[in-house]
Amino acid sequence: MPKWKEGDQVRVVSREVTEEDRKKNRYFEHMAGLSGTIENVYSDAEVAVRVDPISMSKITRDVHTTATQRMKDKFLDGLPQEQRRNLTEEELDFKAQYVLLVQAIDLESA
Repeated sequence: MPKWKEGDQVRVVSREVTEEDRKKNRYFEHMAGLSGTIENVYSDAEVAVRVDPISMSKITRDVHTTATQRMKDKFLDGLPQEQRRNLTEEELDFKAQYVLLVQAIDLESA
């Protein structure tokens, strides 16, 4: 098994979900095939992966886009007009990250 490190490009393997996965919330069907970059290595067993939106299914990508827009709207609605005017373009157009906690054994190099 490879020793993962931050910045590695990885893909979640496609496999059957076991009863143990369901009990411990370790692996779900929607994770299969997602690719991205390792954000954090918590242990030899658990790794946080920032998912590349291109690897998401259309439904997942649409949900992620809608959720991001709602976060932006809520953030902007809570700011006074003067503070809103002082925001940079980057602050106005932030991108929410989709990060999964994955078992290291369920990863392969991308």
